[in-house]
Amino acid sequence: MKNKFFALLTLAMVAASSCKNLNVNPSDAISTGTITTTSDGLTNALNGAYALLKDHIEFNGTVDNNNMYLRQFYHLSDFASDDIVCGQVTTDPLYYSFSLGHSPSQGNTRYYWYVSYKIITGVNTVIDAIEKSGKTDATTNQLLGECYFLRAFCHFNLVRLFGKPYSVDPNSPGIILRTNLTDEAQKARSTVKEVYDSVIADTEKAEGLMTQSRGVQYASQEAAWSLLARVNLYKEDNAKAIEWANKVINSGKFTLTTKATYPSLFANAKTGSETIFCIAFTQVDDYGKFGSIASMIYSDGNSGWGEEYASSSLRDLMSAHPEDVRWSYIVPSKDASGNVQKKNGIEMYYISKFSFQDGLPNLSSPIMFRLAEMYLIRAEAEAKTNATAAALDDVNTIRKNRGLEGSLYTSVPAGKTALDVVLDEKRIEMAFEGHRTYDVFRNKRTLDKTYWGYHITSLKETDIDLSKKPSGYPNLTVPYTSPRTIYFIPIDEILSNNKATQNP
Repeated sequence: MKNKFFALLTLAMVAASSCKNLNVNPSDAISTGTITTTSDGLTNALNGAYALLKDHIEFNGTVDNNNMYLRQFYHLSDFASDDIVCGQVTTDPLYYSFSLGHSPSQGNTRYYWYVSYKIITGVNTVIDAIEKSGKTDATTNQLLGECYFLRAFCHFNLVRLFGKPYSVDPNSPGIILRTNLTDEAQKARSTVKEVYDSVIADTEKAEGLMTQSRGVQYASQEAAWSLLARVNLYKEDNAKAIEWANKVINSGKFTLTTKATYPSLFANAKTGSETIFCIAFTQVDDYGKFGSIASMIYSDGNSGWGEEYASSSLRDLMSAHPEDVRWSYIVPSKDASGNVQKKNGIEMYYISKFSFQDGLPNLSSPIMFRLAEMYLIRAEAEAKTNATAAALDDVNTIRKNRGLEGSLYTSVPAGKTALDVVLDEKRIEMAFEGHRTYDVFRNKRTLDKTYWGYHITSLKETDIDLSKKPSGYPNLTVPYTSPRTIYFIPIDEILSNNKATQNP
């Protein structure tokens, strides 16, 4: 059915292009202005690449405030998970993530693909300029290392969205690798393994070059170690994942926030004790209701749309511990009588991890890597290598700092494995930060969305009975083998690059 739909869509779009001048943007078609090889010129060019992670830029002739690298990444990742529930049917392409009814022409994947390769081309331009200059001083090497890091970061995020997990099929099609400025426009997709190999090679090169610190809003040696820990965990090279996580943990540069300080971590990400790398926003970057990350998941009454909420599935997992400080980022919207309000029958539990920097409801500096993840990466790798006691110790280190000092693990609970314990803890700790779907599918598990929400096809408010779970509806569970776990390659690439194959 998908293939038939895609064929019809392609024919329709090709036909449309003859009369409407459809603009397609292949992955190599982004131009970058000339740069100088002075330190200021290189720094400005690189800073421009960082800015593309948060700016609203022109795509296909228009600037849409809904389009932003980070906003699209969180929607494509988190909205497809079992942590966030949709309170209504919407025509916004983010709805495809909830329903998993993907399309090659959906606007969010098309923009995300475009801006990702724009960043990659930008850093490739800086890499080319530096390497031609012959400069090898520490400042230039730092900038060069940051370029390699950003290229690896973007390629890795792309392959997570558009390619199967490494653990499922490393030889399946991944994404198009763009590692130099001389690539042919017509280029085939590399395998997932080839992409991972490139990401690791780039990141290892980056960590050796970056010896200076420009602050947590820029890549650093520790950020490279963090990316290597994450990538190797996904690759199931558990020894390497532990090795790189250890380097971050033992660096002495970061400390876990505590029960007292965790509630302010995300609003103060740029100065947070466990922030390794974040994308820095300022008040100038406060996009408000239109185009911010927070506006879909939080509202103080008029600050955002507030149409998506923390799911009952996640809240049920957390329900045994109301003292858990991580509840501070799940904010029930209550009426005058103190009752949790509903939108179209769905309870409104707002999410505030992307709010309240400088007290503003739509402003934050999203954290890409933080110390807690390194403990959880190490714990998962330990669990998978039968180092159960060490895995529980790392989980307990997190729990001690989240108000759960009285609920530490001394053994694996009955009916669970050490890996279950780690993944449950990670789900709570890293909720809404873009990890959940990957953690489920790369571990060859099934995503369970058996709860009320408008991810359920044709749901009516009158169908909803919160006293019981929904049943009899299609697609309430998504196995890791489902083609719906990844997105279609955007139509732009398929139409302009005859070597690029489509996902099934």
